[in-house]
Amino acid sequence: MRASERQFHTLADSIPQLVWMTHADGAIYWLNSHWYEYTGRPAGEIDPHAWHTVLGNRWTEALATGTAMESELSLLGKDGEYRPFLTRVVPLRDPQGVVYGWIGTHIDISERKRSEREVRRARDAAEAALQNLRETQNSLIEAEKLAALGRLVAGVAHEINNPLGTSLTVASSLERKSRQFAAETTLGTLKRSSLNEFVKAVRDGSAQLQESLNRAAELIQSFKQVASDRNTSDLRSFDLGDLTEQVATGLRPALPKHGVMLNVECEQGLSVSSYPGSYGQVLTNLFLNAIAHAFPDGRRGNIAIKVSACGADDVEIIFSDDGCGMSPDVRRQAFDPFFTTRRHQGGTGLGLHIVYSVVTDRLGGQLRLSSEPGKGTDVRIILPRQMPDRT
Repeated sequence: MRASERQFHTLADSIPQLVWMTHADGAIYWLNSHWYEYTGRPAGEIDPHAWHTVLGNRWTEALATGTAMESELSLLGKDGEYRPFLTRVVPLRDPQGVVYGWIGTHIDISERKRSEREVRRARDAAEAALQNLRETQNSLIEAEKLAALGRLVAGVAHEINNPLGTSLTVASSLERKSRQFAAETTLGTLKRSSLNEFVKAVRDGSAQLQESLNRAAELIQSFKQVASDRNTSDLRSFDLGDLTEQVATGLRPALPKHGVMLNVECEQGLSVSSYPGSYGQVLTNLFLNAIAHAFPDGRRGNIAIKVSACGADDVEIIFSDDGCGMSPDVRRQAFDPFFTTRRHQGGTGLGLHIVYSVVTDRLGGQLRLSSEPGKGTDVRIILPRQMPDRT
């Protein structure tokens, strides 16, 4: 037994942990040499029942139930510093299962705790950076949406200016002819030819005024509907073909400057229940992206939007252009946030990312991009006719 005890003590002194043993009642009667090396206190100065104070109620419960325990605590070293230790205590039993003693170890977990703190700080920093990135991305996306709407407003304003300018010219001409007619009537020099000329001028001018003002009213109504849809997130039923035409009306003013033709072909009677503002955002972003990237250096071309039914429950929108197309590498990254081939020209790389996010998340649809260099680009979108209300 003495030989076994010496072997155990030698083994306990050879491991880096602090090891101690107690009687069945928890009174300490032996500590290994590392205890003195760490604390600077010889075993004789240790209160045999000190662990009752250090380990508290858990040690009391372990003694009462004869079960092992594990706990973390801080121990004071001879350098005056506290270090964290993982304490494990297991009972020693005789052949009849009666606890005759306890053996405990203190494992220094300073490095583990330091690593955990570093990992926690790194994780917190990464989470903060990710949150900042998300906030920045959301801000850029909102800015991109507002910029797209601003371009739409500028285009519609330019388009409205034409019929209003024509109306102003016609009204000024009619006002001048009215003064001349009134003067001739007052002087009594009115001739039949003058009367006929005045009647014809009024008739022609009224027709021009009506045509120009109707055109302006149509543009304003179309823009009001699109703007209203953009500013609301409500789910509502609408005719997909009519909405597509309304959005296209607001986009057409940008065509002459870029030398691009827009053709819209919509199947009639496609009633859907969805989010019209989000759908308009998708078409606007696809249009602006095509104008910016598909027809570089003043290249002329065509953009086509085709809307049709796709089975009983879905609709299909094909947005295509006959522009320069995309390389496989560009096509692979087209919907990635912040990816753009026009960074030096102010591109944000969010236009198609917004399209993808809106189609797949907001509208519950699917999107597929097909493009080859020199052969244009096709974007095929499948949307459900009936969207659940997510508000």
